[in-house]
Amino acid sequence: MLDCPVRLVGYRCESPFKETSSDKRSHHPHHPHHPMSKQHYTDACSSHPSPSVAGRSTDCDDYGELVVLGYNGHLINYEKGRKRSKFVLLKRAAANGVKPYKKHVVKNPQNSKAVQDSALHSVSYTMSRNQAVVVEYKSDPDTDMFQIGRSGESPIDFIVMDTVPANQRRYSEEFTQSTISRFACRILVERNPPYTARIFAAGFDGARNIFLGEKAVKWHSGEEIDGLTTNGVFIMSPTDGFTPASKPGTWYEVSVGGGIYTARNSRADPLKSHQMLNADNVLHDGTLIDLCGVTLLWRSASGLHASPNEQEFNNLVEGINACRPQCPVGLTTLVLPSKSHASPGLDKQPFVYIKCGHVHGRHTWGQKDDDDDKRTCPLCLKESPFIKLEIGFELSFYVDAGPPTYCFSPCGHMASENTVKYWAEVLIPHASNEFHAICPFCAIPLDNPGYSVSTTHSILDKSLFSLFQGHICTVGGLLLSL
Repeated sequence: MLDCPVRLVGYRCESPFKETSSDKRSHHPHHPHHPMSKQHYTDACSSHPSPSVAGRSTDCDDYGELVVLGYNGHLINYEKGRKRSKFVLLKRAAANGVKPYKKHVVKNPQNSKAVQDSALHSVSYTMSRNQAVVVEYKSDPDTDMFQIGRSGESPIDFIVMDTVPANQRRYSEEFTQSTISRFACRILVERNPPYTARIFAAGFDGARNIFLGEKAVKWHSGEEIDGLTTNGVFIMSPTDGFTPASKPGTWYEVSVGGGIYTARNSRADPLKSHQMLNADNVLHDGTLIDLCGVTLLWRSASGLHASPNEQEFNNLVEGINACRPQCPVGLTTLVLPSKSHASPGLDKQPFVYIKCGHVHGRHTWGQKDDDDDKRTCPLCLKESPFIKLEIGFELSFYVDAGPPTYCFSPCGHMASENTVKYWAEVLIPHASNEFHAICPFCAIPLDNPGYSVSTTHSILDKSLFSLFQGHICTVGGLLLSL
């Protein structure tokens, strides 16, 4: 198991989030800023229009949101239009969903009326040079459709790009190659309660067509016709929902028709895998969607109730800062950054020895040749990298409303204990057939150094101690305690 969470150790106490307005949540469903509140949605839509542009409903019903893993509330240099770190799915003014209607067996799909008619949606399966099956779709008045992909064409509602770990990003460089499909997948959401969302591989292009060529993985048996996209669309739903009790589930591949299959041996394997008849393509709160280059988290509107709202989270951070924690070496007061205040100066910025979890301010004790990767903790004398602590501001990644007392290793992003421990166990698809755990706030792969426990070195104020007591270390993380 990956050993990644770190709980903050060594603060000395002297005295007793979201990117868009739709993130303002309250735990009471009738509160005006609760995600299920009509007033909340009306205010959010009127002041901050959603990036879902086509057919936005005037009553602003929210189905849920898709969040890109690896970004802490915003993209670097790309947060504009349909290219964002978060996409809110809103009920459309008129339904635009489609469903299969009838099949046509043809010699050339390009000559099929269903393909040539720009008013019709169709999926073409080329079985051989002389035969193709075209599935014609018709309008579905009970669903709304949202499409995701790399293309900037109008049918795409949410444009996604390849995610690069924060420590490898070059802000001025653009991707010249990508493994993400231009029309990667589509999501259909029922317009009536309980607003069930389902995902399908591949999206319709500007002519409302999907083409699976002769080399694509596909099958035709009796009435069944289906296929897989080149690099695949994978989904994983956690057990027990997206809660403190969540555990990672199994990754499956979803087909163009919405079937669920075991993952192929590699992303581009030309053979179909085994169909899972006891699984479905429904998106549950906390489901991950991997598009071979970018991974998205689905949060349902109902599931967001348990997530902290920005004000509540800032209160937790300010509560820690109000205790005026001190660096045990420089005796300077340390300040955790928050969205409501500017970042603290370097002299007040908290740092952590990632191997032992002791928190200090910036100092040079035990430093050799300006190397922060090999520092000696002055409290326990353990050699450890010395890194800056940063708050995980994207609250959609949190499985609970706990205080940010743990951090990921080696990046130093802080979140609640349950959140860090959950993500430390989630293995994200990587390359053609690999999996690794990453920090959801920056996409940096997590360490696996074993874990250690440090004891408190200072006398803590009772109120601060009661806020963080009971956080214990388990296999899977380094413990940082105050």
